[in-house]
Amino acid sequence: MKASDVMVSNVITVGPNANVADVARLLLANRISAVPVIDDEGRLIGIVSEGDLMRRVEANTERRRSWFVEQFGAKQPLAADYVKSHSPHVSDIMTRKVITATPDTALCDIASLLESNGIKRVPIMRGGKVVGIVSRANFLQVLASNAKSAGPALARDSEIRRDVIARLNAEPWRPTMLDVAVEDGIVDLFGFIQTEDERRAARVAVELTPGVKFVNDHLSVPPAITGLV
Repeated sequence: MKASDVMVSNVITVGPNANVADVARLLLANRISAVPVIDDEGRLIGIVSEGDLMRRVEANTERRRSWFVEQFGAKQPLAADYVKSHSPHVSDIMTRKVITATPDTALCDIASLLESNGIKRVPIMRGGKVVGIVSRANFLQVLASNAKSAGPALARDSEIRRDVIARLNAEPWRPTMLDVAVEDGIVDLFGFIQTEDERRAARVAVELTPGVKFVNDHLSVPPAITGLV
């Protein structure tokens, strides 16, 4: 299998001028742990994850150095810590060195990237643009969905998954953070919708896809945002 077989499409992104608090709310609302940062020309310039938001003055979790380090240590790390914990701008706190892959990258190679770099997700790039993202959760979904599948059956399920995603992506009401798992023609549908009409429309669209035998609906409505935690 390769990245295109399991990646989440419709990736939520932010710009470098986004507000840090707004990004925190975005992560909470969509139940995701990171968002790619895209510039005005659609190029990937960074990524913001939960880890980048751990040391924040708003939560009183900013990094504290000993008085000795503050007085006699190098000033550059102190200044960098201050920016990371105080700046409201995504461009100041994002991780700039982003490990990426292509849709044709084998899953075993992506697993190696996650392990060797100690990261949880890899943006998938085509023509300099982000077209998907593969996270550790996607590997678990593959394991759960395809443990009993093999050979031609697995290949057929991959085709059904591709067709389901293409059909949903063509609709303006498509679920956000869409992910699809298929086993023996049975589709597990994940993502977020705003209304029950969107839920029914998504189910009908999947049922109309050739090869689909049954749809397990795991779509959910994002929780209401009450403020930055």
